[in-house]
Amino acid sequence: MGPLDRNGPRIFVADDDRAILDLITTRLDLAGYHTMQARDGWEALDGIYASRPTAVVLDIGMPRLDGLGVLRHLRKTPSFASLPVMMVTARNTPMEVRSAMELGARDFLAKPFEDAQLLSRVARMLRRRSPRQKDAVFLPC
Repeated sequence: MGPLDRNGPRIFVADDDRAILDLITTRLDLAGYHTMQARDGWEALDGIYASRPTAVVLDIGMPRLDGLGVLRHLRKTPSFASLPVMMVTARNTPMEVRSAMELGARDFLAKPFEDAQLLSRVARMLRRRSPRQKDAVFLPC
């Protein structure tokens, strides 16, 4: 998978902060992923349902519907119940990590993060996308 290879895995990215959203999507695009994006939870759900991505990178603190709410909706929808989701947030509290794990997030990345962390976590999430693998991995940043 080379740079700007639009046949790479499709990653849906949702974050209400335009600068972070652009940073994440640019890094993923340059790594060969095809990205789609949204800036709030309901827009994210609509986009995810319409585009059927390979995986999702989801901010927790978004307007209208937060990232945990989006994850909750995805897990209740049979065709999206095993979709790999990585949560990204500046509010890295034990309660948020636990909530994300209980809802079935595959990983949790605290802001700020290095490009290499983002790319390695997304690659690992895609390698582990088997629906039989329910155990999430949460590593400190």
